[in-house]
Amino acid sequence: MFVTYDGSQAEPVYSGDVMKLDLASVQPSLSGPKRPHDRVNFKDMKKDFTACLTNKVGFKGFGISEKDTGKSVKFQYEGKEYNFNHGTVVIGAITSCTNTSNPDVMLAAGLLAKNALERGLTTFPYIKKSLSPGSHVVSEYYKVAGVQDALDKLGFTTAGYGCMTCIGNSGEIPDAVQDAIIKNDMVAAAVLSGNRNFEGRVHPHTRANYLASPPLVVAYCLAGTVDIDFDKQPIGKDSKGKDVFLKEIWPTRDQVSKVTQGSIKPEMFTATYNNILKGSKMWQQLDAPSGSLYSWDESSTYIHNPPFFKTTENELKPINNLKGAHCLLNLGDSITTDHISPAGKIAKNSPAARYLTERGIDAKDFNSYGSRRGNDEIMARGTFANTRMINKMVEKVGPTTKHIPSGKEMAIFDAAAEY
Repeated sequence: MFVTYDGSQAEPVYSGDVMKLDLASVQPSLSGPKRPHDRVNFKDMKKDFTACLTNKVGFKGFGISEKDTGKSVKFQYEGKEYNFNHGTVVIGAITSCTNTSNPDVMLAAGLLAKNALERGLTTFPYIKKSLSPGSHVVSEYYKVAGVQDALDKLGFTTAGYGCMTCIGNSGEIPDAVQDAIIKNDMVAAAVLSGNRNFEGRVHPHTRANYLASPPLVVAYCLAGTVDIDFDKQPIGKDSKGKDVFLKEIWPTRDQVSKVTQGSIKPEMFTATYNNILKGSKMWQQLDAPSGSLYSWDESSTYIHNPPFFKTTENELKPINNLKGAHCLLNLGDSITTDHISPAGKIAKNSPAARYLTERGIDAKDFNSYGSRRGNDEIMARGTFANTRMINKMVEKVGPTTKHIPSGKEMAIFDAAAEY
């Protein structure tokens, strides 16, 4: 399998000892809406999303009734009224440690942003947009290439470096947008250049999560929806009200190569990585204790001394037989690490949220499971806490189960604690 700079894939053909690749067979692609290995050809995105709307709830389905597929609701944001449809993009992120390490795709995104602005296009202000490269080097060659300003104007400002939206650290979406999604059962979309898009990972309220190349992230934020056929439908209108198609502003391969060759310099990498262990000024100014042993702080909600550290012994104790145990969960296929141990947002009605609230932590400071993975009390409460969990023991989608002895439905952690 070959993967090209824009996320395309093509199958090689073997002829004797020679491997041949028909470039005409290369298809630009995305993956989604719920798993990274569910590839969707770019040209088939609209058809695939439309099918997913009415498909049975699953990896390629949202279970929306046929009569509701065209539902459109209105919401207010910053004094203006907008329409919200199934497939409306609410998060667009150029992110991840891997995809952003390819200068070609990163510069292609910047050039697309420049071309879009020159035609008078812009993104919707309610879309949560961000740029979080895996390396400071990206910022350096963006300056040389002169594309950062264009990305900033479209809302793709640099929010940090490393894991962000890819691991669920996207932050909140606007309340008006979230309310429109929840109250009307809308299928909202996120498009990101990350590595994983399992349900509930990117954001609890984006059911359609697509992985795409950085320039395609920009394209879908310009369009404002994943329910679009870019070949047949315009991406927007220019300053004169004329339709603009994606092919008109998409940078050519030659343009990308020229900018890449003129912007990337070896000294950018050596200068950045020679100083990488020094950290930022904030990191350098941290008041860190000395000594070879860690000083546990029992009041910390981030790092907690786990019980197995307190009881560790040289000899393993035999495990007792389990008798009279009940089923805690009955799950289907493709249960991922994001279902077992979520890294994203801590839901306000979850056992982990209750734990934090009891210790005086405000909801705005809950942060994420990924940030609090050093606290075993949080991670135990976060186990199977994925908001899109499908447990066959209960009818409702979410992190709940049935406690067999009492017959009550409750959070999975609470049921485990009862047992």
